[in-house]
Amino acid sequence: MTARLPSLNGLRAFEAAARHMSFTTAATELNVTQTAISHQIRRLEAELGVALFLRLKDGLALSEDGQAYLPGVRSAFQALRHSTQQLLESRGPSVLTISTLVSVASKWLLPRLPAFQQAFPDIDVRISAATDLVDFRRGGIDAAIRYGRGDWKGLRADFLMADEVFPVCSPALATTLHTPENLASHTLVQVSGVTASDWQAWLNAAGQPAQLADGAKLTFDLAMMAVQAAIDGQGVCIGRSTYVNDDLRAGRLVAPFDLRLQDDLGFYLVTPHETADSTKISAFRKWLVAAARDTFV
Repeated sequence: MTARLPSLNGLRAFEAAARHMSFTTAATELNVTQTAISHQIRRLEAELGVALFLRLKDGLALSEDGQAYLPGVRSAFQALRHSTQQLLESRGPSVLTISTLVSVASKWLLPRLPAFQQAFPDIDVRISAATDLVDFRRGGIDAAIRYGRGDWKGLRADFLMADEVFPVCSPALATTLHTPENLASHTLVQVSGVTASDWQAWLNAAGQPAQLADGAKLTFDLAMMAVQAAIDGQGVCIGRSTYVNDDLRAGRLVAPFDLRLQDDLGFYLVTPHETADSTKISAFRKWLVAAARDTFV
């Protein structure tokens, strides 16, 4: 005898609530009220004749039955999403929307995209440049290039590359830089935010006094602007390989010193698990990992 399938809405509510361990967050994701989520799950529990959640004073927990039921339900929804994605992709050109930082898009990704478009002409790539983390389920974003440790909860993260940190400048200005001590007579160009301490870290590794970092500075909030200032001869920029290697190859910039620091963080391609293996994302991931491998000079 084949078991009758329970309510699809109830199963969706259960999977979302179990993933977030919150009826409220599940309601926000599914665009319904928290009361609706609660009713759908209670109706599902009544249909199945088991309690799926333990309603505790300090939150939710899955019951033993809920823990046993969840993997199959989650796998079924992932299979449905994947099949739907495959069907839509087979009907015409695929649209692939990538979210990334402005400077990563400008200085690294965009110069390389023509090679991807030539290899995959049926994939229409769209770039969304933003500094905030994206909501994949609401933002229409397929994948994102993020900077961090690769530990974003509930998402697949594929390592792309880690930066090396080192000073760069125009070829003309490099003729005045024979040792790190010469930096004292130049404007130091830097980027604000999470990389604001790059100069201090590099100078410390180079055995230079901390006061050297307190001299004249030019600070930008975008790495692409800081790099352009260095190209224009406005100072010595504390560069990161992702943003400067193309300019080093082209001779627009020079690295006057050999010392390079390896960054602890890195860039990752981040995707939701349920769509991570779709045709368009798999193609982009394979190409992107190969492109990142060739970044370092």
